Amino acid sequence: MSNGDLNWIANFIWGIADDVLRDYYVRGKYRDVILPMTVIRRLDAVLEPNKKAVLEMKKHLDDAGVSNQDAALRQAACQAFYNTSPFLLRDLRSRAKAQQLKADFEAYLDGFSPNVQEILDKFKFRNQIPTLVEADILGNLIEKFLDPSINLSPIPVYEPRGGIRLPALDNHAMGTIFEELIRRFNEENNEEAGEHFTPRDVVRLMADLIVLPIADRIESGTYLLYDGACGTGGMLTIADERLKEIAAKRGKEVSIHLFGQEVNPETYAITKADLLLKGQGEEVEQFQLGSTLSQDAFPSREFDFMLSNPPYGKSWKTDLERMGGKGDIRDPRFIIEHNDDSEFKLVTRSSDGQMMFLVNMLSKMKHKTPLGSRIAEVHNGSSLFTGDAGQGESNIRRWIIENDWLEAIIALPLNMFYNTGIATYIWVITNRKPEHRRGRVQLIDATQWFKPLRKNLGKKNCELSEEDIRRICDTFLEFQETGQSKIFPNQAFGYWKVTVERPLRLKGIDHERACTPAEIKRLKESAERSESAPPVIRKIHKSGTVPDPLHGLFEVMIKGKPRVVEYEPDTELRDTEQVPLQEEGGIEAFLRREVLPYAADTWYDPDSVRTGYEVSFTRYFYKPRPLRTLEEIRADIVAVEKETEGLIQSILIDAGRD
Repeated sequence: MSNGDLNWIANFIWGIADDVLRDYYVRGKYRDVILPMTVIRRLDAVLEPNKKAVLEMKKHLDDAGVSNQDAALRQAACQAFYNTSPFLLRDLRSRAKAQQLKADFEAYLDGFSPNVQEILDKFKFRNQIPTLVEADILGNLIEKFLDPSINLSPIPVYEPRGGIRLPALDNHAMGTIFEELIRRFNEENNEEAGEHFTPRDVVRLMADLIVLPIADRIESGTYLLYDGACGTGGMLTIADERLKEIAAKRGKEVSIHLFGQEVNPETYAITKADLLLKGQGEEVEQFQLGSTLSQDAFPSREFDFMLSNPPYGKSWKTDLERMGGKGDIRDPRFIIEHNDDSEFKLVTRSSDGQMMFLVNMLSKMKHKTPLGSRIAEVHNGSSLFTGDAGQGESNIRRWIIENDWLEAIIALPLNMFYNTGIATYIWVITNRKPEHRRGRVQLIDATQWFKPLRKNLGKKNCELSEEDIRRICDTFLEFQETGQSKIFPNQAFGYWKVTVERPLRLKGIDHERACTPAEIKRLKESAERSESAPPVIRKIHKSGTVPDPLHGLFEVMIKGKPRVVEYEPDTELRDTEQVPLQEEGGIEAFLRREVLPYAADTWYDPDSVRTGYEVSFTRYFYKPRPLRTLEEIRADIVAVEKETEGLIQSILIDAGRD
């Protein structure tokens, strides 16, 4: 079936909403009826050829007293679902009375198998029936979906003389139509679309980024794909198609299994419905409802490919409380061992949990297979730099980079998504970096590679053309330094956060003895600070201690003898420095060059040093505008002067006439 035919069917179904629902539903609620009815009509058409066999099997099982009937009924239906009601949808359109139609339609819905029942429940479709009946439009709605001008069946419709009047609609084509309806409804409701709908062009790019680098190494076999924030499942289905396409070109036969988790009931229902419509009924069982962070549905699973567009800027406080709170969280996904730290925390601020979804994926990587795992995930800019050294976000970046998993981060054009114009980035991660990428990270600035849309879709005003996707992927695969591609060693993103101390200096103290903590507290409240006053000594070391001023061990003369002392730090003068991990000579060389020339009494405590990581696209890709030349400035001034002189002359002439 051609794309034109598919678009015609999608347009027809889209038009049902205006024809039937317009006076009774606001536009934003059309989807609550049209999407589940599309599912129902397709399932009804698929089940029709074996309806009699299912009813006979149902009677046989009931007569035999068999309680667990699901498997036998699926077999009778030759599908992963069935309907045991005595009705087909076309049997219901002849009902004259609204209440009889309501009762029969509800009985028809009740006859579906449990997996379909779950979809209808999550759609909350039964809640729409009273409105449809009261408005007396339920019968009209059913009639529209049974219109003889469209065919939603996998069996062609024939002319009386035997020719095909309407071609069959296979599972893939039906899935394409359903996805098109989802896209249109999401764009219609663009104020919320970005929460669960990623533009298809972005998904295609993500799929290529995880598949193309290993295209020549894919072998025949089974592969598992996962999305922990799967929304309507588009990422997985596109990645599934792309992987099969690439494998087929290389003569490989691959079996793909999809796994996903979604917290929103309606989008979860859409995902499962889409899979049923595509003939992937067995995959339906591998999609779960619930929060990925606090109710991980796949704790022991590992996956070959993972893609996701997690919610960003969204609180996960409820999940955190379910997990025991920040201080008591013990989930092994988020409390790990790293660099001799047995409780290395990968727990972000409760106000934004996007990086927690990334950690969840990293916990599901395969470590014992030749290809390992490949991940592509969309983030906003905050994932690049929020979180101080030692905090959750920075720890996550550190864990990823120090394990040498981060291949690339790609900056996308602005206004790529439906409900936000903020900057977005794709993180590409693998635990099987090729040799030429090891120890290095590629940053790609693709912000200028896009095609403008003719008409804005919410805040989305551009898209990635096939050429743009290919250009980004080629830049990624070539792994070369260009104006839009920068390559850095892993350490380039790391730094030490160093707390720098200076002594507390107070007037009127005995500078040759150590003060007790109680004395220091009292002096802070009563004595006057002064840069010229002697520093407060808090400890005098035993003779023979080696002075080390940079670490707070200062040599002074006490009662005519050299002694080594520690000073009480002045919290008001306390400061921090970020020292790059690539600093030649390390922290001490940096402090000697950048700090000691201006404050000779400075020291730092090595135990207070924290390691952090951040990525700054602005720093690496900033292109300053060239300053205007003096000639250009002078020409503008002369032009303004001439304009001003002409204006003044005009005013004077007018004044003279008055």
